[in-house]
Amino acid sequence: MTLSPVRPSAPHPVVGEGLASQLPDVDPAETRDWVDSLRTVVAAQGAYRARFLMVKLLEKARALHIGVPPLPATDFVNTISTEHEPWFPGDEDRERRIRRIIRWNAAVMVTRANRPEIGVGGHIATYASAASLYEVGFNHFFRGKDHPGGGDQVFIQGHASPGIYARAFLEGRLGEDQLDGFRQELSRGDRGLSSYPHPRLMPEFWEYPTVSMGLGPINAIYQARFNRYLHARGIKDTSDQHVWAFLGDGEMDEPESLGAIGLAAREGLDNLTFVVNCNLQRLDGPVRGNGKVMQELESFFRGAGWNVVKVVWGREWDKLLAADRDGVLVHAMNTTPDGQFQTYATESGAYIREHFFGRDPRLAALVENLSDNELERLPRGGHDYRKIFAAYRAATEHTGQPTVVLAHTVKGWTLPHSMASRMANHQMKKMSAADLKAFRDRLQLPITDEAIEDGVAHGLPPYYHPGPDSDEVRYVLDRRRELGGFVPERRNVTKPLPQPPEKVYAGLRKGSGTQPVATTMAFVRLLKDLMRDPGIGHRFVPIVPDEGRTFGMDPLFSNAKVYSPHGQTYESVDRALLLSWKESEAGQILHEGINEAGSMASVTAAGTSYATHGEPMVPVYLFYSMFGFQRTGDAAWAFSDQLGRGFLLGATAGRTTLNGEGLQHEDGHSLLLASTNPACVSYDPAFAFEVAHIVRDGLRRMYGEAAEDVWYYLTVYNEPYPQPPEPEDLDVAGLLRGLYRYSAGQSGAPGAPRARILASGVAVPWALRAQALLAEDWNVVADVWSAPSWTELRRDALDCEAWNRRHPGEAPRVPFVTSALAEAGGPVVAVSDWMRAVPDQIRPWVPARYTSLGTDGFGCSDTRFALRRHFGVDAESIVAVTLGELAATGAVPQHVPTQAVGRYRLDDPDYYPSGVSAGGDA
Repeated sequence: MTLSPVRPSAPHPVVGEGLASQLPDVDPAETRDWVDSLRTVVAAQGAYRARFLMVKLLEKARALHIGVPPLPATDFVNTISTEHEPWFPGDEDRERRIRRIIRWNAAVMVTRANRPEIGVGGHIATYASAASLYEVGFNHFFRGKDHPGGGDQVFIQGHASPGIYARAFLEGRLGEDQLDGFRQELSRGDRGLSSYPHPRLMPEFWEYPTVSMGLGPINAIYQARFNRYLHARGIKDTSDQHVWAFLGDGEMDEPESLGAIGLAAREGLDNLTFVVNCNLQRLDGPVRGNGKVMQELESFFRGAGWNVVKVVWGREWDKLLAADRDGVLVHAMNTTPDGQFQTYATESGAYIREHFFGRDPRLAALVENLSDNELERLPRGGHDYRKIFAAYRAATEHTGQPTVVLAHTVKGWTLPHSMASRMANHQMKKMSAADLKAFRDRLQLPITDEAIEDGVAHGLPPYYHPGPDSDEVRYVLDRRRELGGFVPERRNVTKPLPQPPEKVYAGLRKGSGTQPVATTMAFVRLLKDLMRDPGIGHRFVPIVPDEGRTFGMDPLFSNAKVYSPHGQTYESVDRALLLSWKESEAGQILHEGINEAGSMASVTAAGTSYATHGEPMVPVYLFYSMFGFQRTGDAAWAFSDQLGRGFLLGATAGRTTLNGEGLQHEDGHSLLLASTNPACVSYDPAFAFEVAHIVRDGLRRMYGEAAEDVWYYLTVYNEPYPQPPEPEDLDVAGLLRGLYRYSAGQSGAPGAPRARILASGVAVPWALRAQALLAEDWNVVADVWSAPSWTELRRDALDCEAWNRRHPGEAPRVPFVTSALAEAGGPVVAVSDWMRAVPDQIRPWVPARYTSLGTDGFGCSDTRFALRRHFGVDAESIVAVTLGELAATGAVPQHVPTQAVGRYRLDDPDYYPSGVSAGGDA
């Protein structure tokens, strides 16, 4: 076998060369002058100087909007040169002392939490690397809620929480007993501190849950975008509010971290700043041991259209870089991989002199006047107050683009070398007496050896507080007062919304007559009516991840319009249609495209607006049920943690209703996933009138006087069937609790066997068909119960059990499902378009023989009848199983179930007739 020779790679084109080559040269002489000038610079001053000039020209061309492509990455040096740094307005000596105190207390808090009798874990190194990044923000940039502009929104990196608690201790917001309650949320009661930023656990302190990697970045982007949305719609002036997101370089590997940065650039979100703490270290090893993560991230963000500010080196490097006439130092910085920089961070000055500066005589000459100790202390930019301040000032003053600040730091900065060398162990959480003494010396704190030794002996190394009247505390409080109050701080400003009148729900409650209507379409009709309500309509935020037309939302596109910060600058292709696509700067709909993660981030921003802005908004997110919960379950947990409110609609629900779409699109399990989220109130409504009552109750609970911190998940279907009118004697309370008798069985012959069929969602019509077959073919009287929420029934039962265990001497509480089914009525058969585990949630509390039918396994494509026969949930299968349960109790002869199987050809795997059955199965 002969292999063809490998062709050599073509040289990389000069930036912009491809663009120029496509255009005619209208002035060859001038072009030749520019090219000759470049050659002259190279010949006279070297390639380094020529490269510098080219970079400056490209940067200026971009600033002048000439249209040249952005540089993918700049040199591994600070973006802001020394001569362009702004004056630093703070007292750097005071701020250094403050920072040192906070570093100490953060480390001691975690150490005390890990004495043997507690041992709850924690993280020291992350905050140690990021302390300066936060302190510059706290002292000069982060505006509190009392600021005239409304205050900033700061997403704090989860593992840095000890430092934020330590700052709150210095501010007087937390006491020593509360610091000692770190990660002890139960045993310490209201003195306990949550491990990470958890608003649900500390609802007056934390605002944004961020420790689930990747959710902080995407939620921050959509928070900044939602701020603009509120402003554009005239709901709140957010023009002076800024969103800050503090992130880790390892965290940027998460798809959610980078997946939405294009949106931020497209919409010009200059109210957003990412601060990426590039300490180069993840949990197990380097983030990019053989590469350079800051350069990689710069390329990503520049390519996406962001303003990038790198803070690489501290001020001690300025003289060295100024003396680097040949570019040899910059070349060394550019070519040293991150893994080696990690080694330099933990080695001696002599090692750095030999291995970094010793590679070239010109490098060695640059540092010949510096001692080994000075080389060891050469700081990275993320630890230099002035460099960070310059970057933050540039970020907040930049317009037209979001900004990312890439800050070069050392994980465990200021910690003793014995600890810093163990930075591969992200879980490091203890400090010995020797470590603490070395740490104290590094921080220059007035703590005695005896205090440290005695504290360590008792597992309680000492905190340090300079006193409420100290210079440091006064400075901290003065800065926060000037900036508008403490950060973080959450204020739950409950402002009940006016509840819509009953007439809004009347259309759904009267049914559709003989016209088939899917519950998805019924909900969209209700949403349109709610959005027209003068009292609450403007508060609704419809959120769609594409395919809104599938859900019947066309009228909303035309009437409510799609939000776009640019308005609509083109003629819509469907402009001749009555219901055409329209974009508007004041549009009400957030259309996110094929983007469930971004949609969920918008839900979070809108559903927590009552706290972040004091403006309650009602997100209504419609999505393919398969993809919503399955893809964004983690975001749903963060939504719960942030005490979000709103409606999620799993449209095209069920495993057999979206019959042509096949395995990946057929959802038989999202209700089970929803049941695991304690704040999620999930329903599987069968009829339009059920939808009306559930939505009305949800608005009351979330946006009325109750102001409950829950959110609703409704599964609705794309299968049309006639929607019955609301029964006159409807048990509304039972419906909302999860179970009510919808259709009582007709009396049969005296002594006729009785059974009960419980069903939810689209399975209720199958149950009604089974009820008719049981009566007509087998003389069995079956009641059909609608079970809109298996999960709410289970939660009620679990609550009763928990109460009974705590009150053994009192009359026991009876679960609602038990009392509802207490009346003798024969065995119970439960059926749904979901896997059996969904109705099986209530099995322990059903006071009768109980079995379930469901759609376990993978979905597939076929007619609805074929799919339901395949899974054994069609009306005839329900009949056979019900007869089997009756035979097991002796209510019918043993041969009857066998007769039913033969009569309905349930034993014939090839029996899949076409056409429409009486149950609405196609």
